Amino acid sequence: MMLLLLFGLLLVGGYFLLHVTVLKLPRCKSSAKLDGKTAVVTGANTGIGKTTAMDLARRGARVILACRDRRRAEAAVQEIIEETGNSQVIFMQLDLASLQSVRSFADNFLRSESRLDLLINNAGLMNGGKTEDGFGMIFGVNHLGHFLLTVLLLDRLKASGPSRVVTVASKAYTMGKVDFNCLTTHRDLALGGSDYQLFQKYCHSKLCNVLFTYELAKRLQGTNVTCYSLHPGAIKTEIGRNTGFWWNLFLTPIIFLFFVDAESGAQTTLHCALEEGVEHLSGHYFTHCAPLTSIESKARDNAVAKKLWELSETFCGLS
Repeated sequence: MMLLLLFGLLLVGGYFLLHVTVLKLPRCKSSAKLDGKTAVVTGANTGIGKTTAMDLARRGARVILACRDRRRAEAAVQEIIEETGNSQVIFMQLDLASLQSVRSFADNFLRSESRLDLLINNAGLMNGGKTEDGFGMIFGVNHLGHFLLTVLLLDRLKASGPSRVVTVASKAYTMGKVDFNCLTTHRDLALGGSDYQLFQKYCHSKLCNVLFTYELAKRLQGTNVTCYSLHPGAIKTEIGRNTGFWWNLFLTPIIFLFFVDAESGAQTTLHCALEEGVEHLSGHYFTHCAPLTSIESKARDNAVAKKLWELSETFCGLS
C-alpha cells in the first residue's frame, strides 16, 4: 500500500514538474495601456479569444467581440465587463462561414466605429461540411473568412495606425500543404470527411494562415500597419468539440494531461498585439512570445503565398 502511495505521489509530482517546466508557456510582458484604442477579436466568446478580449479590455481598449453565437457572445461580454470594469465591450454578429456575413460585419463596423487599432483573427474550427458559399468549412472559416475580413478593414487599420493584424495559426502548419488543383476544382483544401482527414484540412488551413500573413506584410510595406501569425501552444480549447466519438476518445486524455489553459494560450497573441519594437518583424511567425527564425520554407514560398492571395480574392469576388 505504501509503495502504491509513493508511486502515486511520484506521478503527481512528475506531472506538476512537467507543467511548470517543459509545458510552461512564457507570459506577455507588455504593460501597454489601450485607452482610446479599438480592437476586434474573432471567436471571442470562448477559449483563447475570450481570454485575449479580457486582457485587452483590462488595458482600457474598446473591444468588439466578433462572434457567430449571439447568446454565448453576449454572456462573454457581460463576464468581461464585470471582470474588468470596462463597459466598452460589445458584441457584433460575424459568421465567418458566410462571406455575406463578413461583408455585413465590415459595413456595420465601419459605420459605427471611427478607428481600428488591433484586428485579432482568432476564430478557428475543425468541422466538416460546407460554408454558405460552398467552400470547405475549415478553409472557409479558418482562412477565407478572415482573409475577406482583413481586406475589408485594411483602410480603417491604415487610417488608425500604427495598427496591427494578428492571426492565430498553429504549429500544425508544418503538416499542411496548399493543393491549388483541389481548391479550384472542389473549393476545399482536400477531400474526405473522416476525423483524420478533417485534421489534415486543419493543418492545411493553418499553413494558409501563415502564408496569408507573409503575403499581407509585403503588401503593407510602406504603411503603418504590421501583421503577425503565431502558434499559441498546445491549448485546451473547444476547437474539436464537433469531432467524432473515437477521435475524442483518443484525444481527451492527451489534452487533459499535456495541454495548458486558454490564458497561457493567449500570451503569444497578446505579445504580437502589444509588444513594442516588433514592427520590423511584420509577416513573421511567432511562438512562445518570440519570432521563430527556423520556419519551414513552404511557409515562405513567395509564389504560393501570392497565388493563394489572388485565388482568395477571386473566391471573395474582389478581383
